Amino acid sequence: MADHASIHVPSASIRAPSAVPVDDAVLPFEVSALDVRGRLTKMGPALDEILTKHDYPVPVGKLLGEAIVLTTLLGSSLKFDGRFILQTQTDGAVSLIVVDYIAPDRLRAYARYDAARVTPNLTSAALLGHGHLAMTIDQGPDMSRYQGLVALTGGNLEDAAHEYFLRSEQIPTRVRLAVGEEFRGGAGPKHRWRGGGMLMQFLPKAPERARQADLHPGDAPEGSEVHAVAEDDAWLESQSLFATIEDVELIDPDLSGERLLFRLFHERGVRVFPNQPISARCTCSREAVSGMLASFEPRDRADMVENGKVVVTCEFCNSTYEFTPQEAGVEEPT
Repeated sequence: MADHASIHVPSASIRAPSAVPVDDAVLPFEVSALDVRGRLTKMGPALDEILTKHDYPVPVGKLLGEAIVLTTLLGSSLKFDGRFILQTQTDGAVSLIVVDYIAPDRLRAYARYDAARVTPNLTSAALLGHGHLAMTIDQGPDMSRYQGLVALTGGNLEDAAHEYFLRSEQIPTRVRLAVGEEFRGGAGPKHRWRGGGMLMQFLPKAPERARQADLHPGDAPEGSEVHAVAEDDAWLESQSLFATIEDVELIDPDLSGERLLFRLFHERGVRVFPNQPISARCTCSREAVSGMLASFEPRDRADMVENGKVVVTCEFCNSTYEFTPQEAGVEEPT
């Protein structure tokens, strides 16, 4: 399929989609003819850095990678200097996931898992099990937090995201996530993690066109009429195109985000906006850890001393900080 002039940015004339792949960035886009907007991300070094800080089994790394991609798609929409936190707590082999997106471009994450319950063939849904997913928007110390919760009932993170937007945002939304391992020969790293994802929303000017059916009535009497709304033709077309995305397209290091969007929407015309770069950067520091130690009671600090020192390891980036008892504020016995 030949690439020709179809994608354009607000300040430029119609141009051909760039063939240059851009990793670790979010590409906002709009398809005006279908009343859809969205964001596309392709992740390489940043995702690989986060996942390789810990020796995660492959299925756990894949699941955490999917959570990182989802958080990137959602957190990059913040229009203020705050943070977006995605957290899962479940009865699955991966009992806890925390992904922290600090606007405008900082990302960190970790997962807690039971190695005895992780097998190579487990899917992300099986690793999650049952529990809940929380999405928190923190606007800073002087502002209230917003948190949305969605139950995890045996599905994957895509399922959870769709349920969240259906119940909390009530905006017709589709999400795709993909994470895989890249193996290469020659010089340099032989193994690298890659990921990609796309979020698309139906945002017509007339709000009645975005109406969705009421939520399932639950324990309503048998025979009760279930509310139904015919989906808009533009949204049906958008979903049909969206459903053709393959995992390999999202993680392919040689396929640019602009060309992928062109593949999907070239017949309708797609508009892209400037990339938003992201990076893997933890917020921990020796000073921050020292401040955290100071918040503990003296007895608790004394209990932390082992082999004549206090050692603190950051759960996110696996960095280790060592303190003498005096540096940690441990009082000398009298």
